[in-house]
Amino acid sequence: MAEFHYSVDADGVAIITWDVPGKSMNVMSFEALQELDASIDKALADDAVKGAIITSGKKDFAGGMDLNVLAEMKESAGDNPAKGLFDGIMSMHALLRKIERAGMDAKTNKGGKPIAAALPGTAAGIGLEVPLACHRIFVADNPKAKIGLPEIMVGIFPGAGGTTRLVRKLGAMGAAPFLLEGKMQDPKKMKAAGVIDEVVPADELMSAAKEWVLNAKDADILKPWDAKGYKMPGGAPYHPAGFMTFVGASAMVHGKTQGVYPAAKALLSAVYEGSLVPFDAALKIEARWFTNVLMNPSSSAMIRSLFLNKEALEKGAVRPAGVPDQKVSKVGVLGAGMMGAGISLVSALAGIEVVLIDQKQEAADKGKSYTADYMDKGIKRGKATAEKKEAVLGLITATTDYAALEGCDLIVEAVFEDPAIKAEVTAKVEAVVGEDCIFATNTSTLPISELAKASKRPEQYIGIHFFSPVDKMMLVEIIKGKETGDRATAKALDYVRQIRKTPIVVNDARFFYANRCIIPYINEGIRMVKEGVNPALIENAAKLVGMPLGPLQLVDETSIDLGVKIAKATKAAMGDEYPDDAVDEVLFWMFEEGRLGRKSNSGFYGYDEKGKRTGLWEGLAAKYPAAAEQPDVTEVQHRLLFAQVLEAVRALEDGVLMDIREGDVGAILGWGFAPWSGGPLSWLDIMGAGRAVELTDALTEKHGARFTTPALLRDMAAKGETFYGRFDPEAKAA
Repeated sequence: MAEFHYSVDADGVAIITWDVPGKSMNVMSFEALQELDASIDKALADDAVKGAIITSGKKDFAGGMDLNVLAEMKESAGDNPAKGLFDGIMSMHALLRKIERAGMDAKTNKGGKPIAAALPGTAAGIGLEVPLACHRIFVADNPKAKIGLPEIMVGIFPGAGGTTRLVRKLGAMGAAPFLLEGKMQDPKKMKAAGVIDEVVPADELMSAAKEWVLNAKDADILKPWDAKGYKMPGGAPYHPAGFMTFVGASAMVHGKTQGVYPAAKALLSAVYEGSLVPFDAALKIEARWFTNVLMNPSSSAMIRSLFLNKEALEKGAVRPAGVPDQKVSKVGVLGAGMMGAGISLVSALAGIEVVLIDQKQEAADKGKSYTADYMDKGIKRGKATAEKKEAVLGLITATTDYAALEGCDLIVEAVFEDPAIKAEVTAKVEAVVGEDCIFATNTSTLPISELAKASKRPEQYIGIHFFSPVDKMMLVEIIKGKETGDRATAKALDYVRQIRKTPIVVNDARFFYANRCIIPYINEGIRMVKEGVNPALIENAAKLVGMPLGPLQLVDETSIDLGVKIAKATKAAMGDEYPDDAVDEVLFWMFEEGRLGRKSNSGFYGYDEKGKRTGLWEGLAAKYPAAAEQPDVTEVQHRLLFAQVLEAVRALEDGVLMDIREGDVGAILGWGFAPWSGGPLSWLDIMGAGRAVELTDALTEKHGARFTTPALLRDMAAKGETFYGRFDPEAKAA
């Protein structure tokens, strides 16, 4: 089925329309590239055609490249995947260069046909790289449209000429936010930045593009970098100003990536080296560095977890089969504290009617005001309107009256982490709501199967664990109790998709999945403080291996008193098997000192009166002096990473994780596990099970049983297996 459609209008303008059948958004495929190439050839060969417009038959232009295409290029090359990738990328460069040169004479730069891009909406990745090769970019005045090159967010960089063209168009400094940060912005902002050329009313998009094509002169279609005497904006690397730009860019990239993200370094290399040579040579350099990144296992793992697997989970990959649509129309939120207020906000933003209940009307109103404040900030930034604020607030009813829950098809309970209180509100809710209503508890630690005993309908009882702050955190962990039924699971999944979050589904067990992995990370950091490891070494070792926060900063952010509460509850449940007394000594001492973390402006770190961190607290070193001999940074990193990773393996082994994709996506989105690795299970695949076993055996011998190698990992090492090789992505259990 055709993906590009070709026609010529009465004025001799070829209209090349991209419209992938059966999809709401265009994505580039092998077939589409070949069709676009054929359409360009047709337009250039036909003397009756005066120029061309590349546009879309959908409301948006394109969402980017189908990343499976890159995998296919790699696989089709057999024993030489790098050559297959390089050749495939160079064929894309050849096509875009054909558009750019448009048949003009190589010596005179005359005689070419003008080619415009007319974008009705969002254009991302190759959806912007194709227009950048055109001679003029027209975009509809659509504030919902996002234009940009977000490739860096999934571990690659724009490799179809986007890097080279944008740098030559804007200069290295001007292009940096779009290349290194993947910034996606609305059309007017992108015009102001110089990325696109025209923003026109949507109903004038094609007519404006056509008028330009019919009136364009030779000079209008010659790209600056193909003209004699071209100089790069801001200066090339050998120019004094350009030299300083690249020195600063190198420091900035290393500061942000800590050296663990290969794509950012490769991008900078492609820009620097490409700036020293003519344009066509620069494209070849870009292709080489892009191939280098695609051959790096880190990039492959990031693409798999942050794009392919994340998208699959959001589309319902683990949704129970045969359950009809469970879209939520009215949700009751119990508890108007920080979590309840956030849950109300994201629900109302998704157009769901919300009943927000608390014991006191004042508290309920305060919970609703969180949404008002959020919308006010959006209005200030131009991302919302007063009308939108009124509509969203109109969906939220703040009350103390449980009778208002009548008609709710989902309840999300977010009261205190106390089983007795949760049982009490469960009974109150079930006295009001209909028998079909699904009841979800937002808990981070309490076993769902135990809490479900308070329900008359345990098959309709489920855990929905939101991460704080709700409006910013993308992951939602859905926990199935022993009696949770498929409809409850489907309801939770459909709701999470409605509020535009990424769901993972796990089975009930202590701390579920996310906290099961993150608590040992925090504990290992605190344990090292007790041992006399320099706190600065602990924190920086974590950041140098890709963790967004060191374990001590993380416990400050989540609050020390919460850590104490979890420790006490865990010790009460585990008794003599409790392994963390050494951690508790430090944590409980901090608590007794009144240092509760960021919320008290005092924790493992010091804070000024505005709440800004001022450095590690000096009193920590006084109480737990640094040992004379400090461990190697790699040993600290291995302790911090394996503390998390081994729990991920055990969760898979125990059947808490039912799909390895959820283990990796959940780790990155839930607590920021080293995104460069693709997640804990991907990290083990990169390292190899054999090497992992060597390291865990050594850690066990030196530091104790918490690093004991799981039987699953040892078995995989013996068989030379990988997680993604052994466990099919569709597998439901280990």
